Amino acid sequence: MPTLIGLCLIILFQLLGEALVHVTGLPLPGPVAGMILLLLALLLKRGLDHTLAPAATALLRYLPLLFVPAAVGVINHASLVQENGLVLLISILTSTLVTLWASAAVMNRWLKRKEGGNHE
Repeated sequence: MPTLIGLCLIILFQLLGEALVHVTGLPLPGPVAGMILLLLALLLKRGLDHTLAPAATALLRYLPLLFVPAAVGVINHASLVQENGLVLLISILTSTLVTLWASAAVMNRWLKRKEGGNHE
């Protein structure tokens, strides 16, 4: 039963995100806004809800299926990928490096704060 309640919570936050985007006109997909709202709720609650964890685990099991449409799109538009391959490669590498750097910086700051070190 917790899995069903957790799935309902996840869908509820997606619906809230869709409503927020529709009402405010934010240039953001509704599910992303819902995910941000869920993150804020979890931060306020200070942890993962016991009903949400089983649903999240069940969904993560099927996460690779979400990459199938993207792979089909790449195959269907192979000529575009060929024409813009260098630009795609550069943007993928750049965004990966920036993400790694940002993640390391956040983790470093979090560890310093957790150890009681300085906040720089």
